[in-house]
This record gives sequence, C-alpha cells and structure tokens, in this order.
Amino acid sequence: MRSYDVLVVGSGPGGQKAAIQAAKLGKKVAIIEKSPFIGGAGIHTGTLPSKTLRETALIYSGFKQRAIFGLQLTLNREIALSELMHKKSEVARLQMEVIIDQFSRNNVEVIYGEASFANPKTLLLKGNGSTIELAADFIILAPGSRPARPPEVPFDAEHIYDSDSILGLNRIPGSLTIVGGGVIGCEYACIFGALGVKVTLVEKKARLLSFADEEIVTSLMYWMRHSGVTFRLDEEVIDISVERPGRVITRLKSGKVMVSEKLLYTMGRVGNSDALNLGAVGLKADYRGLVSVNEHFQTAVPNIYAIGDVIGFPSLASTSMEQGRRAVCHAFQKEGITCEVPGLLPFGIYTIPEISMIGETEESLTLKGIPYEAGCAYFHEVARGQIIGDVHGMLKLLFDRNSRLILGVHIVGERASELIHIGQAVMSYGGPIDYFKDAVFNYPTLSDAYKVAALNGLNKL
Repeated sequence: MRSYDVLVVGSGPGGQKAAIQAAKLGKKVAIIEKSPFIGGAGIHTGTLPSKTLRETALIYSGFKQRAIFGLQLTLNREIALSELMHKKSEVARLQMEVIIDQFSRNNVEVIYGEASFANPKTLLLKGNGSTIELAADFIILAPGSRPARPPEVPFDAEHIYDSDSILGLNRIPGSLTIVGGGVIGCEYACIFGALGVKVTLVEKKARLLSFADEEIVTSLMYWMRHSGVTFRLDEEVIDISVERPGRVITRLKSGKVMVSEKLLYTMGRVGNSDALNLGAVGLKADYRGLVSVNEHFQTAVPNIYAIGDVIGFPSLASTSMEQGRRAVCHAFQKEGITCEVPGLLPFGIYTIPEISMIGETEESLTLKGIPYEAGCAYFHEVARGQIIGDVHGMLKLLFDRNSRLILGVHIVGERASELIHIGQAVMSYGGPIDYFKDAVFNYPTLSDAYKVAALNGLNKL
C-alpha cells in the first residue's frame, strides 16, 4: 500500500489547485486521473473547446468585422467544426504542458486509473489490468461531471448530440434545436447563431439564466434574436425523434412542433460519482450524481472533501479552483492555515455578447428589502465602445442608497468577463461607489464605463 497525506481524485481545474495547494503546504500528494490525459473536461470537452469555438466563430463569421466596419463575410457551410477549432488542440496541449510543469515543480505525483473507496482513508485504483491500494489522511473528490443523457432522448452522434459530442459535427447544419436554456445551451445558441445557423432554443423555465440580472439577460436575448435565435420559453419537451436523415422532430407539451437538421440536448450535467463506491464510506450521491458538502466543502465523512462540478452550482472552472484550494486549507487548519470563504465570486458566461456578474441582482435586493440604486453606462457613451463597434453593451452598478457600498456589478458586452474584476476588487475591499466617481481610467477604454455608471447612479440620489 502506498501512503500519502492527500489524494485528489480528478485532474480538472479544482483537482489541480487542490493538489498544488497541498504540495505548497509540504504535504505528500498524488492526483488520480482515469482518462489518458490530465485536465478534465475543462481542457478536453468543455471550457476550452467551447470558448475556442466561440472565438473562431466570431472571426470566421465576420461578426466583429460587421459591427465595426459593416463587412459581411460568407462562411463555407460545408466546413467541419474540427476545422473551425484548429486552435483547440494547440491550446489544450499548451495547457497540459503548463499543468504538468506545475505538478513537476511541486512534486505532485500523477497516477492514472479509476479510483473507488475501500474505506474512508483508502482508495482502490484500477488501471493497466491491476488494482493497487492508496491510503491518505485526506481525500479530495474532484471527479467532474458529464452531460446528462436521459434514456428517452435518442442520442446518436449523427442527429442528436450532447455538449461533448456536438464538437464532432462534420459540417455546420442549416438549423439546430437546442433543448435547455442554461449556460451551456445559451453559449452554443450564440455560437451557432453567429455561424448563420437557424437556432431554436427551448427552455422549460419562463426566463433564461434565472440567477442573472433580468435586464442584462433581456439585453442578451435581444442580440441573440438579432443573430437568428428563436426562443421557446416556458415550454416542455415531450418527444424527440429522427424522422429521416437531416430531419429531427421535437414536440412540445403545448402542441408546438419543431423541425431541424440537428438537435443539441443541454439539460443539465451529472456528477461523475457513480464509480467511486461512495456507499463503502457511508456517503450517497443524489439523483444527479452530486455529493453534499458543508461550507468548507467537507462531506459527512470529515476527512473526505468534494469540490467542483460534483457538488453542483455554480460548476464553473474558476470557482472550482478556489474550492480546491480552500478545501485543502481547511483540512490542515490545525497548522495555522486560515480558510475564509468569500461571498463574492464572479460569473462569466461566454455568450455573444458576453455577460458577467458579481454580487446581488436587482431582483435579489428587492426580495431582501434593501434600498438600492442603479447606475448604468452604455458602451455607446464610451469612446472605446465606438472604436471596437460594441455600441450596445452595458455596465450596471448596484449600490446601497445609504452606505453607498457597491452591492452588485452586471455587464453585457465585449470583454464583460474581463471588466468584472475591477468591480470585484472594489467590492472585496468594501469600496463605495464614490471610488469610481473619483478614479481616473485610461482613455479610451471600456473600463471608463465604471466612472460613467457611477456618475449616473449618484445623480439619482
């Protein structure tokens, strides 16, 4: 039996940071990966591939050029997605090299195989036709997730896809039905819309992205419609079938029928917990394969932690990384390591245009009865917005009317996921909206929208 201080199951973003944090504390640590390559879905099937496709779609479709110069480019519809994603393999390779280098420099051992519990401090590792035992004082579960594939949906990798298999499309379809209006569904709707595909997005809730600010989502939906996306909200799918090659029929409970060449099903993801033998340690995953944890990412078994997609929302690479670091810090807090859990985590959604947010929304502040005011800046008011052709973006600051503290920042438009961190920094240090009123920003920049929004909000007091 091989013994360690910490064993991490899964080499995705959360697992990586957990392992490196443990190594930084001088612990003997190993990371276990069942796939032939490290990096998890973040590198190989999820975050990086979809964002690479998004950027390529913007270039090949002439979307940005149209906005700036009024150009209209013609896209070859017979082109395969693999050709549009020529950059993906290079990005994945470089990221894997970075991770391997980090593991090497920090003495993190990488072990390939499938792990399952024998007891709370022992994992059985299957690989290369043999089984070995690995023991550790603490075990961090970061196995990630996979697309949900309910049995009633006839996935075939030719007409009906999930968010993994969609990347294998042999050509850009003329029409696409997307079932599920969450983050993944919205991102792919925007990508294919930018490529000129007629997209129909079906969502069972009455609105998209219910956790985001409604005004921001309304703005996003306007530009998605502008790209040719049709919405079917508050609708339930009752049947999906392939009538003949190139003809997928989607029937809704309301009686509506949609016909498309292809269908992408994005109704949730399932935690990769089924092979872990959680029952051996008294743990149980829910129907979505998710494991319950406390505020320190600790399961009901004190020395076993779980992070990332396998614990559910928000299931973002950025938050998973921090969860991994903090889980390890908590595990070894007896040695003086502090672990403060912040309430401020940014969200970046890579739609077209991007949206990003941190803190409260107008809806949540209203429900809590907090007196607030909103300051807005529209990118057409900012010189940089005119230069880059994004004259429809918006930045919104929510702040307390009495204390003037910033309560939330919401952005839709070019580089929203980058701009959000300015607001995050000021909020994290308890800064009032007056900071932006008095700050000097480079000119011309989109960051100047913070000053415009602050002045707009303060003028309302």
